[in-house]
Amino acid sequence: MTHHHGHPEAAMLGLAEWLSLTSVAAAVIVYTFAVYRLRARGIFWPRARTASWAAGCLMVGAALVGPLADRAHHDFIAHMGTHVLLGMLGPLLLVLGAPVTVALRVLPVATARRIARGLASPPFAVLTNPFVAGLLNVGGLWVLYRTGLFAAMHDEPLVHGLVHIHVLAAGYLFTFAVIGGPDPAPHRAAPPWRVAALVLAIAAHNILAKVIYADPPPGVSVEQAHAGAELMYYAGAPVEIALLVLVCRPWLLPRRPVSRPGSRRPGRQPAVP
Repeated sequence: MTHHHGHPEAAMLGLAEWLSLTSVAAAVIVYTFAVYRLRARGIFWPRARTASWAAGCLMVGAALVGPLADRAHHDFIAHMGTHVLLGMLGPLLLVLGAPVTVALRVLPVATARRIARGLASPPFAVLTNPFVAGLLNVGGLWVLYRTGLFAAMHDEPLVHGLVHIHVLAAGYLFTFAVIGGPDPAPHRAAPPWRVAALVLAIAAHNILAKVIYADPPPGVSVEQAHAGAELMYYAGAPVEIALLVLVCRPWLLPRRPVSRPGSRRPGRQPAVP
């Protein structure tokens, strides 16, 4: 698969890369500053969440800027690598960073209340329905690889950018909808529904990989399609397993007993006067 860009298109791609790099760097800086503000107020914030956010931004940045992103314009295998980073691993790490919780704790009360009202609004309830989010996420991939959109995204820089925005946003939304935290979601579905939506999405994603293997997108060689489809299938599996573990936590991890007033923990001896 080879695509040639004229000077205007190359300039637009260069601008897009700078915008991507600036956006990723800004996301890391703003989050780090917010965590610093929390700690200055004496509010504890887990370092693991900060590390997860930074790692997620790194995955997104690697998918949009750098050697892998450059190769993805003419190499379907590299393109599929960006899909795994931008649409699967990156969103998972970003969601685990709990950016909404950071914002609610650090922003002024009036702004935080507006965000909370937005989270509780009917439109957001629809978007965070796990089946709707799954359709936007995996359904968008079916549209990308089974229509002329894949060829168009390599010929039109604007389409290329919009596809990347959709892949990242849909991946984040789906991850947020299914794993059950750590950010608040007033309309989050019950665990059985989230498990069902996740299983359906995994099945649709893996079927798409097999369809690509058997019937490559226009302009993609059979060899590239085979390798890219295998990467999509096998590299996506660890992220899918992580999502399953996270959504099944209520059944996998026993709940800690709630201590009642006047009760003491088992095994502890009363103090000797």
